[in-house]
Amino acid sequence: MRSYRTLFRTPEFTPFLLSFAAHAAAQTIGGLALGTLVFRATGSPLLSAVSMFGPQLAQLLGATFLLSGADRLPPRAVLSGLALAFAAGTAVLALPGLPVAAVFAVVLAQGLIASLGGGVRAGLLNEILPKDGYVLGRSVFNMLWGLMQVAGFATGGALLALLTPRACLLLAAALYVLSALGTRLGLTARPPPSSRLRSSRGDPHRSAGRPSVSATWRTNALLWSSRPRRLTYLGLWIPNGLVVGCDSLFVSYAPGAAGTLFACGALGMFVGDVTVGRLVPPTWRPRLAVPLRLLLAAPYLFFVLQPGVALSAVATAVASVGYGASLVLQERLMSLTPDDLAGQALGLHFVGMSTLQGVGAALAGTVAQLTSPATAMTLLAAASVTVTLTLAALGRQEERRPAVPGTPPGVLPEPAVTDPPRRGARREGAQ
Repeated sequence: MRSYRTLFRTPEFTPFLLSFAAHAAAQTIGGLALGTLVFRATGSPLLSAVSMFGPQLAQLLGATFLLSGADRLPPRAVLSGLALAFAAGTAVLALPGLPVAAVFAVVLAQGLIASLGGGVRAGLLNEILPKDGYVLGRSVFNMLWGLMQVAGFATGGALLALLTPRACLLLAAALYVLSALGTRLGLTARPPPSSRLRSSRGDPHRSAGRPSVSATWRTNALLWSSRPRRLTYLGLWIPNGLVVGCDSLFVSYAPGAAGTLFACGALGMFVGDVTVGRLVPPTWRPRLAVPLRLLLAAPYLFFVLQPGVALSAVATAVASVGYGASLVLQERLMSLTPDDLAGQALGLHFVGMSTLQGVGAALAGTVAQLTSPATAMTLLAAASVTVTLTLAALGRQEERRPAVPGTPPGVLPEPAVTDPPRRGARREGAQ
C-alpha cells in the first residue's frame, strides 16, 4: 500500500485517526499547561521537566501488570476507557490549590494506565490495515502527532498568554472526552486479538487467559530473548529518550518561547515522517536508521553556545526530522515478531520508549538543576550520539554472526511462538 487515497478508504482508519488526533491535542495542550504551572509554582527545571515527561516512568510499572492486556482485552473498550480516565485526571489537575505532590500523584497514575494504550492502539492499527500498509499508516499517525503538536503547542502558548494554565487543563480534559466519543462511535466492537487467533487456529491454549503479571513477563521474556530484537528495542528507546530529555528543558531554557520550540520540533518530526513513510522506497529505509538517529541528536550539541530563540528553533526543527528513525525501526521490529505477539511487542516498544523518555527528562532536569539547561541539553545530545554509534557497531557484529541452519534471524525458539507466519520475512536479509 503506497497511496494515501487507498489508506483513507480503509474502513475504520479515518475515525481511528480522528480520535487519536483529539487525544494528541489534549496531551499536547495539557502537557504544556502543566509544565508551565509547575515551573511558575516552583521555579525548578527538574520539577517542570518531570511534570511533562516523568509520568512515562510509571509506564514501566504498568508494563509489569497491564501489558499482556494489549492482546487480551477488547480494543475499543480499552481505548475509550483510557481516554475517559485521562479526562478525569486532567480535570483534577485543574483544581485550584492542588499541592505539587498531589499533581505528581495524578500524573504518575495517568502514566501507569497509559502503558496499556500504546500497545492496544498499535495492535488495532495493525488489524485495521493490511500488512503492507502498516508503515504508511503508522507514518500518518506520526505525522498527525507532529501536526497536533505544532498546532497544540502553538495554540497552548497563545492560550497561556490569555488564560491560566488551569483553564488550559480543562480544555485538555474536554478533548480527552471527545477522543473517547470518537473511539466509541467510530470503531467496531471486536474481541481481543488473542481470542480471534485461537479461534482461527483451533488452539484454545495459545495466548489464552486474562491479562496477568505472569503472562506479561513470560511474553516479554520471549520477545527479549532474540538479540536482533533487543538491539532494535534499544535503538528505539535510548537515543530517543535522551533527546526527549533535551526537549523537556524548553520551558526552563526559554520560558517565554517554549511553545515555539516545541512547535518547531513537531514540524521537524512531521517532515521526517512524511519523508520516511511516503517518499523513501522500502528498500532504502533500513539504511536510514543510523543516520536519522545521529541527526536526531547532533543539532542539540549546538546548545553549548546558548543560542537565542530563533537559532534554537531552527536547530530543534532540523534535529526532529531524525524522529523518522522510529518508523524504520518499528518496521524492523515487526519483521522479527510473530503476528499474534504484535500487540504486546509494540506495547513493549511504546512502554520502553516512554520510560526512557521519562528517565531522559529526569536526568536532564537533574543536570540542569546542577549546571544550566543549555549544558544539560548538550551533554544528553552527546550521550545520544555515543549510544547510536555503539548500537550500530553491535548491529554490524550481529550481521556477521553465522545463522543457525534453518532458523531465520529473530525467530523465537519455542514452538508455540514460531508457528505463525512472520510478517516481512523477505525484508530480513537486508536488515
